[in-house]
Amino acid sequence: MSSTESPDTSTAAALPVPPAGPGARTGGVEAVRSVPLPGLTLTVRASAGTPGERDGAEPDGGRARERALYVHGLGGSSQNWSALMPLLADRVDGEALDLPGFGTSPPPDDGNYSVSAQARAVIRYLDASGRGPVHLFGNSLGGAVSTRVAAVRPDLVRTLTLISPALPELRPQLTAMPTALLAVPGITRLFGRLTQDWTPEQRTREVLALCYGDPGRITPEGFNSAVDEFARRLELPYFWEVMERSTRGLVNAYTLGGQHNLWRQAERVLAPTLLVYGGRDRLVSYRMARRAAAAFRGSRLLTLPEAGHVAMMEYPETVARAFRELLDSRPAGPTGITADAGRS
Repeated sequence: MSSTESPDTSTAAALPVPPAGPGARTGGVEAVRSVPLPGLTLTVRASAGTPGERDGAEPDGGRARERALYVHGLGGSSQNWSALMPLLADRVDGEALDLPGFGTSPPPDDGNYSVSAQARAVIRYLDASGRGPVHLFGNSLGGAVSTRVAAVRPDLVRTLTLISPALPELRPQLTAMPTALLAVPGITRLFGRLTQDWTPEQRTREVLALCYGDPGRITPEGFNSAVDEFARRLELPYFWEVMERSTRGLVNAYTLGGQHNLWRQAERVLAPTLLVYGGRDRLVSYRMARRAAAAFRGSRLLTLPEAGHVAMMEYPETVARAFRELLDSRPAGPTGITADAGRS
């Protein structure tokens, strides 16, 4: 694996993951519904497909369709997966959820935004819906959440795909430090006051510059969609509180030891795993790819030198192709794959 230097970028963004899905190619109308569960309500977005496929029917020669669940990152939403889900709709019946407090899911009743609490929300949904075992996808914070789900409930996870997972780093990148500072009590409110004159366009542009390896790949339509979603989020009375508590929950997860340590839990994962890392990721270091490949047994490693933090939005075709290979081959040991992302 060759090392790639991250170019300088502004670090004043409020969200480490885009709130919507710039450049999404949905290929059809997504079905969105609200799912009430004990102590929380989740918004769930289903990939385009026939109603029978979304309801778990058996349209293909009597064989039940395999299912996938997609979990977004800190500050993101189910819309972050709208470019990838339709590319896999012929193989898996996909759903993406808004974690509590994000997207259009309201805050949880107990106000708990720890990684463990978010993992419990995913587990509650899978148990209540009877959709498991699923092909579980996670990006950033969603990668940490999905790792915990796969470790504690292996019966619910068929395969695991992690895109720039937020696993503990001893030496975080400097460009990730402003995001970590959001965990400090009062910082988010201070940031809100200092940037109160910023337009949604300015905020969105900062976020995309932080998350994309090449922001020039974002379409005008995708940018406008992200701006609209960011503006809606800023009107929510709990927006800054959710960001502060969720960031603190992630930072706290980095400090846990023993069996609750995320790296220890990665070693417990039994499901075949695909790891995706971007060479221009400013939030999760590219150098963590090899450590992750060693921690997750039987893993496959896809490195995208030109990608940033959200490869499923930047290069969805490449990620989809790697997942199909995971389904078809299920390798016994770690395998390195380096893709020329510019071909996607």
